[in-house]
Amino acid sequence: VLDTKDVQVFKVTVNGQDAKFAFGEKHSFKGTPLEITLPFELKRGQEAIVEISFESSPKSSALQWFTPEQTSGKKHPFLFSQCQATHCRAIFPCQDTPAVKLTYYAEISVPKELVALMSANREGEMPDPEDSSRQIYHFSQNVPIPCYLIALVVGALESRKIGPRTLVWAEKELVDKSAYEFAEAEAMLQTAEDLAGPYVWGQYDLLVLPPSFPYGGMENPCLTFVTPTLLAGDRSLSNVIAHEISHSWTGNLVTNKTWEHFWLNEGHTVYLERRIGGRLFGEQFRQFQALGGWRELQNSINTFGDKNPITNLVPNLSEVDPDAAYSSVPYEKGFALLFYLEQLLGGPDVFIGFLKAYIQQFAYKSIVTEDWKKFLYSYFKDKVDVLDKVDWNSWFHAPGMYDMTLANACVALSQRWIKAKESDLGSFSSADLKEMSSHQLIEFLALLLLEAPLPVSHVKRMQEVYDFNAINNSEIRFRWLRLCIRSKWEEAIPLALKMATDQGRMKFTRPLFRDLYSFDKCRDLAVKTFLEHRASMHPVTSMLVGKDLKQDQ
Repeated sequence: VLDTKDVQVFKVTVNGQDAKFAFGEKHSFKGTPLEITLPFELKRGQEAIVEISFESSPKSSALQWFTPEQTSGKKHPFLFSQCQATHCRAIFPCQDTPAVKLTYYAEISVPKELVALMSANREGEMPDPEDSSRQIYHFSQNVPIPCYLIALVVGALESRKIGPRTLVWAEKELVDKSAYEFAEAEAMLQTAEDLAGPYVWGQYDLLVLPPSFPYGGMENPCLTFVTPTLLAGDRSLSNVIAHEISHSWTGNLVTNKTWEHFWLNEGHTVYLERRIGGRLFGEQFRQFQALGGWRELQNSINTFGDKNPITNLVPNLSEVDPDAAYSSVPYEKGFALLFYLEQLLGGPDVFIGFLKAYIQQFAYKSIVTEDWKKFLYSYFKDKVDVLDKVDWNSWFHAPGMYDMTLANACVALSQRWIKAKESDLGSFSSADLKEMSSHQLIEFLALLLLEAPLPVSHVKRMQEVYDFNAINNSEIRFRWLRLCIRSKWEEAIPLALKMATDQGRMKFTRPLFRDLYSFDKCRDLAVKTFLEHRASMHPVTSMLVGKDLKQDQ
């Protein structure tokens, strides 16, 4: 039984003998099963070569056909395929499931002014012996892949070499712009190899598609497909290239067995993509991308609703079209889980060891979440107590989102302070901050500033155990002093006035003066200090702080 969708079948032979075939019942999005009856008894270990003569439909859901007018060059037609998740069956009959992997060889005959490319290594071309106006291109993919990675493009394409194993392909009008935009590809490949292991696919080419391409990128092996909307002119959207490169390991080598486990492909790929970004552009950049992903996840969950089971990391897709379930959830909730585990288990260097071992363990296979989790537990067998603290059931099977990621520690600590009674203050110690970065301290204080002011006893205790007064990082100090003034701690008044006047960045100076002005004990002192410093302040700052303090002339 093979999957088909809008495919005509004319003839089937098995080992050269005609075979009977019939179509089963049509399903709304799965298409129609093709049932082939073997013309002879098949013995264990016996090979059968099944040949199918078929034709896809002009309205195939896997293909988009362009008239010349719809292309950049306006002279020649264009065709591209997109098989993920379940559209390979709309090109030819196949076992259209990521549970099955196969190698492939193809010969594609096209009009000779056009070029054909596939998700495979290019094995040369020759004139079509049956039609001198056509050219035949040969391809082979010797690494077993799920059939959703089979891809074909035909068009008036040109290429530019941008690295030892990388050509960029596009229509003539875009090829030079594309070569500039994606010049970081080789550096990204090398970084990825360092993080994840050897690149096994040989070539890594990039293809820029027409603007209607439905995704940012598609990780077709040997030939990543990308949208022209990445052509920003300054390489600023190159994280999509890092993402598709990362799929060469997570997704293409280690593959989800069913689409319910899509997060195994995408969560790990986003994790690797951001590790590459961290290597090339600094850890700050990685943390920033992680925060952006968090917002993206919030948006998705707002769109679907936080009770919607489609926002589960591992959704139930029985009778659900995978295309309809597609969202940033498997990407960003998947990433959030891995990022959280990275912090829990000892940081980036420790966690990349796991990722490398995981790829080695499951390369060339298709797996489910349980396989991943078992391997995680066996790799970190000395940290099972830590792993057991993870709420796996919520992560995998609950909708919506929780306080995950880096923010996890910030939210947890801020909540402890908010909920603490006088009698709980002894439970805080300097160890609370041991694992926290400056960014997390900023976030911790920012979260407290969103709440009602803490009792003054709390901020005094916070100073005792955390000694925030000794921290000179302006972003931390600013939030800390605002927290103190809002809690009406008088000892902080001179420190807040000093910060408000020692520098003049309005982001800091205005809120500090506003908070000081709102604290009855020091309103007059705030006004007096402002008037003393007014002459040496920037005119705009002076004017705005004057308005805040009702001193504007």
